[in-house]
Amino acid sequence: MTGLAIRKDSCDLDFLAVGALVHRLDPGVIPFRKAPSVEIHVSGGEYNVAANLSDCFGLRTGIATAMVNYPIGELIQARVRETGVTPFYKWFEHDGVRGPNMATVYSDRGSGARAPVVFYNRSNEAGALLKPGDFDWSGIFARGVRWFHSGGIFASLSTTTAPLIIEGMRAAKAAGSLTSFDLNYRAKLWASAGGEARGQQVIREIAGDLDALIGNEEDLQKGLGIAGPEVAAKSKLDPDTFFALIERVVEQHPNIKLVATTLREVHSTNRHDWSAVLWLDGHRYMAPTLQLDVLDRIGGGDGFAAGLIYGLITGRSPEESLRLGWAHGALLTTFPGDVTMARLPEVEALAQGGSARVQR
Repeated sequence: MTGLAIRKDSCDLDFLAVGALVHRLDPGVIPFRKAPSVEIHVSGGEYNVAANLSDCFGLRTGIATAMVNYPIGELIQARVRETGVTPFYKWFEHDGVRGPNMATVYSDRGSGARAPVVFYNRSNEAGALLKPGDFDWSGIFARGVRWFHSGGIFASLSTTTAPLIIEGMRAAKAAGSLTSFDLNYRAKLWASAGGEARGQQVIREIAGDLDALIGNEEDLQKGLGIAGPEVAAKSKLDPDTFFALIERVVEQHPNIKLVATTLREVHSTNRHDWSAVLWLDGHRYMAPTLQLDVLDRIGGGDGFAAGLIYGLITGRSPEESLRLGWAHGALLTTFPGDVTMARLPEVEALAQGGSARVQR
């Protein structure tokens, strides 16, 4: 139906990702310099999609990642178990002083005119030590995997993580799995890893093994080096610029059959207009526009990716798959933390045009 070659035979996993797990410290609306306490959220651009697909959508998912044998690692493992994601861990021992560590992300929520602030401590991160050969891809894929996924955050962590992604993508293609990549371009991370030029070199190499790409206009321009028109004067919800960029992407990478992104017009930290677009085999689809009252915007894009992937894996139409991603991403911004608290009936209802009226 969609032109995507998604396996229909018996598979052990519907979805598998490779990436780094992190713990995010969240002081809520209080800036860190005044924060008396924090909440701890377990996260990771790749893991979030796997956790959403498992916890909300009921698919069988896995994460190939680094794990450190120390108390923070134990906390993270417990959260992974709670979401039902099957872990494939490469283990590291902590020296009691310097690591290796499970990375820390610091992110306050902002409020109104005050934007959220995100910064990192990824020093001596175990995830950055991952390298080709660390996972038995042939053994994992022999059990059957429908969809394999990674992202630009993991690719930026070190000189060995991108080669690991490429190794995994090629093993996935050889096993008949569909492959996707979320560009997730983070200038702060690439700045410490060789800059924009190296980021483009790395991501272009990864793109050669992909069926599906997720990323906004900035991701496509900075991550893939795709030239595009100036977008500052246009509405963020205008899809024309995005679709024009996609045409240039597929000219350079004709193997890519799907490109999708969220569209977000930020009026204040807590008030956004939200939409999403999908390009699939030359056809264009656009979701409605929804006014969001945002509690915590972190993870909304991963929520969109999960809903879209769920729709496609389960044989929904492109329009319905896009709406499921749009609806789930919107709902995710109403929860604290990076991973879903939504239930599938709630996502389905919003995707079909539901409202926020009290459910009695």
